[in-house]
Amino acid sequence: EAGISKDGQTREHALLAFTLGVRQLIVAVNKMDTTKWSEDRFNEIVKETSNFIKKVGYNPKAVAFVPISGWHGDNMLEESANMTWYKGWTRETKGGAVKGKTLLDAIDAIEPPVRPSEKPLRLPLQDVYKIGGIGTVPVGRVETGIIKAGMVVNFAPSNVTTEVKSVEMHHEQLEQGTPGDNVGFNVKNVSVKDIRRGNVCSDSKNDPAKEAASFNAQVIVLNHPGQIGAGYAPVLDCHTAHIACKFAELLEKIDRRTGKSLEDSPKAVKS
Repeated sequence: EAGISKDGQTREHALLAFTLGVRQLIVAVNKMDTTKWSEDRFNEIVKETSNFIKKVGYNPKAVAFVPISGWHGDNMLEESANMTWYKGWTRETKGGAVKGKTLLDAIDAIEPPVRPSEKPLRLPLQDVYKIGGIGTVPVGRVETGIIKAGMVVNFAPSNVTTEVKSVEMHHEQLEQGTPGDNVGFNVKNVSVKDIRRGNVCSDSKNDPAKEAASFNAQVIVLNHPGQIGAGYAPVLDCHTAHIACKFAELLEKIDRRTGKSLEDSPKAVKS
C-alpha cells in the first residue's frame, strides 16, 4: 500500500515503465495471506491501483490483476485453494479477451515485443575488458540492429573505427548478436584506453552514431523541489553514459497522457 500511496515507489515504477515504452503490465497483489485471503481487500487494492495506472496511461482492462502469496506460493504457479472466490483474471488484447488464473498464466500471456533488428546498430558499452591472449573486449547490450564478426564498427564519441573479430554471449560464440542480447565482442587494434563505458558502438557503413552538441528531449518531472527552467544544469543518465548538460530552452508543456500541447515556451515547469 505504501508503494501506491502519493509518493510511493510503485507509482514511480509504473510511470517510468510507461515512459520507457513498456505497454504490457501485470499487477500481482502480494501478501494475501496477511489479509486472511480477503476478497474485499483485494478488490480495494485493484480499484486503487486501476485509478493510478490509468492516470499514468495504461488501460486497466488490458491488465491482469492476480492475488498471490509469495510466502505460501498461492496463485503463483498453481491455483490457490485459499481463495475460492477468485475466478481468475481477464485482460483485453488486440486479438480478443485472454483469461487465466495464476501469475505464471499472466506471464505466459504477455505478447513478445517486436525486436528492432532491422534498425542501424546501436550498442552502448557497459564495460571494456583486456583479456590475455584475446585482446580488447567491449561488453554491452544490443539495443537495435545486429553485430557480427567481420563488421567494421565505430565507437562514438571517441571516433574509433575497427573490425569485429568475434561475438560471444555467456562464453559461447554467436553468429550474430541481436536486440536484447548482452554480448562481448573482440575488436582489432584498439586499446582499452581508447574506448570506455558510455561510448556507443555502431556499424560504420549504416548510419553510424554521432556526437550531438544539442538535442530535443521529452522530459517528465517526477519529483523535484522548486521549478525547472532554461539554464537548469542536471546530470543526464542516457543508456550507460553519465554526463552533465544544460536546458537551453523550454519549447512546450504537454499533457502526459494525451501528448497534446498545453502551453508554448513556458517560463518554467514543476513536478
